[in-house]
Amino acid sequence: MGLCLSGSDVRGGKQAVGGAHLRPTSAADHNNVSGQNDAVDFFFKSRGLHALFTQIELSLSASKLRDLDIASKSDPMAVAHAKKRDGRLKEIGRTEVIMNNLIPAWIGKIAIAFQFEIVQPLLFRVYDVDTKYHNIPVKMLKLEDQDFLGEASCVLSEIVTKQNRTLTLKLHNNYGPQVSRNFGTLSVHAEETVASKSAVEIAFRCSHLQNVDLFSKSDPFLRISRIVESGNSIPIYKTEVINNNLNPIWRPITLSMQQFVSKKSVGDLEKLHQERTGATFMLPSTQCGHDKLFVEKFVEKEQYSFLDYISSGFELNFMVAVDFTASNGNPRNPNSLHYIDPSGRLNSYQQAITEIGEVIQFYDSDRRFPAWGFGGKTFDGTVSHCFNLNGRAGGFEVDGVEGIMAAYASALNNVSLAGPTLFGQVINTAARIAGQSLSYDRSKYFVLLIITDGVLTDLQETKDALVRASDLPLSILIVGVGGADFTQMEILDADNGCRLESSTDRVATRDIVQFVPMREVHSGQISVVQALLEELPGQFLTYMRCRDIKPLNVQMAQTCA
Repeated sequence: MGLCLSGSDVRGGKQAVGGAHLRPTSAADHNNVSGQNDAVDFFFKSRGLHALFTQIELSLSASKLRDLDIASKSDPMAVAHAKKRDGRLKEIGRTEVIMNNLIPAWIGKIAIAFQFEIVQPLLFRVYDVDTKYHNIPVKMLKLEDQDFLGEASCVLSEIVTKQNRTLTLKLHNNYGPQVSRNFGTLSVHAEETVASKSAVEIAFRCSHLQNVDLFSKSDPFLRISRIVESGNSIPIYKTEVINNNLNPIWRPITLSMQQFVSKKSVGDLEKLHQERTGATFMLPSTQCGHDKLFVEKFVEKEQYSFLDYISSGFELNFMVAVDFTASNGNPRNPNSLHYIDPSGRLNSYQQAITEIGEVIQFYDSDRRFPAWGFGGKTFDGTVSHCFNLNGRAGGFEVDGVEGIMAAYASALNNVSLAGPTLFGQVINTAARIAGQSLSYDRSKYFVLLIITDGVLTDLQETKDALVRASDLPLSILIVGVGGADFTQMEILDADNGCRLESSTDRVATRDIVQFVPMREVHSGQISVVQALLEELPGQFLTYMRCRDIKPLNVQMAQTCA
């Protein structure tokens, strides 16, 4: 196996949805909407739910897709579904959107657990994403609003039993493959996910790139692909786009040995770094070139998984903040989001607290949780945007999920709903706790759950607070209850690849927000465990790796040595 590095101008292939930069995939850090990850697996196994499976990653590419756009080419995205026994479809993953491309090779992988003992039917659908949806994260796109380009089905075992593990399928319309019209083909390549702690941090730059733009300089990005046994290339990473620059320097990236597969590929990059001579880009049309690619940085390192940290003694400390604004409705009215049903049926806030609290408390040893409310008129008659949910002036911690539930029910009897909806004070309070912990214990990571029903009044102040908090061991999960328009929350959840910016133009160090609408949980579109643990391990690992914080057992071994 080898490695292929290709540079390109942003035209005809920039990823439109999911951001201009796509994260690498790894066994310990999946960002897929439905794939297994070690955090999810660990949670279920702790409850005795063991499954025998091999973790597989599917890479998708297509050719000769239909062109449904008038002024340009289609902007394709692929979606994978698993077919259940009753015929229903369960979505298991989506690729990014590639603009203006009828022969896309998607970088985003589809993670799936291959179980030898059962038949696993799959259905792949390809869509042309309308231009007006290009700023919406792919996981939030409504498929019925996109143009259908074709579909194909197979069984997972058909892919993994192929000699080169690549299966090419003819795309057809919704009515079945018997229709002769040409919809193009879809190729699916399967690779087993093998956890590897070995990784390489690399920084690339180019010099004297050819200018292919008419009125400005090129907007280059770099795509890294792995050459497999069949000779085909599987894309594994795509850098950010650097606008108007013929001598770009891209941000350092970290790739695992699992992604490289071949040590020779790693050796070639290390040689480029040592010799400092650079590699020449060859233009496919002329087989000649003068553009130079340089490896500015090459550092081999150990890359630890989420479970490496958790099993060594790191903890996730849970905090919760509840929305007490008037838009929730009078708690005595059965239509209120805060209505406590005498029959014991949980309202949306109670459901969010219990279902999410059950997952997070699993990673918190003392199970004493800070709990606040915001947007309510408190005991002294003033509106507070961060008050202790238990009503005590001296302490904000409660015991376990049951303590949060009891404090919440009590607060509804003592706090009047008011407003407006402000997140800033709650986020700053949580950030202060996370920041103070650094002086005595770096093995704590904090997770703030904000449950809200409405539209933010302090969007910019919230952005400022989040940008400041991005330097701290803190992640924020926002759960939306009710039927409000949660567009603002999707802005805070930087899944479109654009990091938040403060009012002083400071860019967030990392993405720390995840938004989950409870209505999607209730409708069965996503599970609470999967939704919560989808991005959290990745956010945790980004923080630890950026600061070179190692698992406790590794730290002790290095100290003893």
